[in-house]
Amino acid sequence: MKAELKGTGVALATPMNADYTVDYPSLKKLLDHIIAGNADYIVVQGTTGESPVFSWKEKLEILQFVLDHLKGSKPVVFGLGGNNTFDLIEKAKDLKDYPLAAILSASPYYNKPSQEGIVRHYQMLGDAFPHPIILYNVPSRTASNMEAATTLELAKHKNILGIKEASGDLDQCQEIADNRPDDFMLISGDDGLAYDIIKMGGEGVISVIGNLMPAAYTTMVNTALKGDYAAADKLNDDLCVVYDMLSEEGNPSSLKAGLEARGICSRTVKPPLYDASDAMVEKWKRYFKG
Repeated sequence: MKAELKGTGVALATPMNADYTVDYPSLKKLLDHIIAGNADYIVVQGTTGESPVFSWKEKLEILQFVLDHLKGSKPVVFGLGGNNTFDLIEKAKDLKDYPLAAILSASPYYNKPSQEGIVRHYQMLGDAFPHPIILYNVPSRTASNMEAATTLELAKHKNILGIKEASGDLDQCQEIADNRPDDFMLISGDDGLAYDIIKMGGEGVISVIGNLMPAAYTTMVNTALKGDYAAADKLNDDLCVVYDMLSEEGNPSSLKAGLEARGICSRTVKPPLYDASDAMVEKWKRYFKG
């Protein structure tokens, strides 16, 4: 188990200019905001970072910018998942010299592989990737659930260190928690379920809200990890309205509306996503005004 990946990882948004190029000054501002909120690590080019719409060259440029800015102050996880096993293996060769704590790899989408296909896919990645892998189960985006038995089989691989579980199925998460090896991490992929997953023994969360309210959210997560569930439950309840707002117009559109309301970056998202409404930005402004 990687202790440095326990707690709150932030699935970093990618600020953009009006012409859809990366807004690096705003990305710096966002990173500083997250660091000031005491998040434990940064996830670059996950779904929240709009990874499907960036070229490989752009992804590596974003990664390098983040690494240069952090200067080793926080661990970095990089998103590299997809439905072409051999393409991922080729791309991973370019990452061998990057100081990454892990690679977050989403389960194959669209192909709808069998559970046996998912196992073979990740075993091949595990054998080839130069960094440890965090599995990522997100059926709402992939149209394919990675069953608990599949996760537990993959947990035996020496280069697979954990799973980001975003199935929303707490029974499935509990089965993983109860039967996993001691060194295999169970990480929530849902801000609103992180408290429950930590209570069942999970090690933390890879978060969207951590972009927007890192201090409040990391406090809740750390309180739960310390076992003070009564206090953590109250903190979690206080954030429920934010969890709902973040999903109101989709992720990351709703998130970027909140970031614009906080003066961190614009709401611009890259097609085929669509920018959040003026009403969403105003709703965030009213929330932050209290």
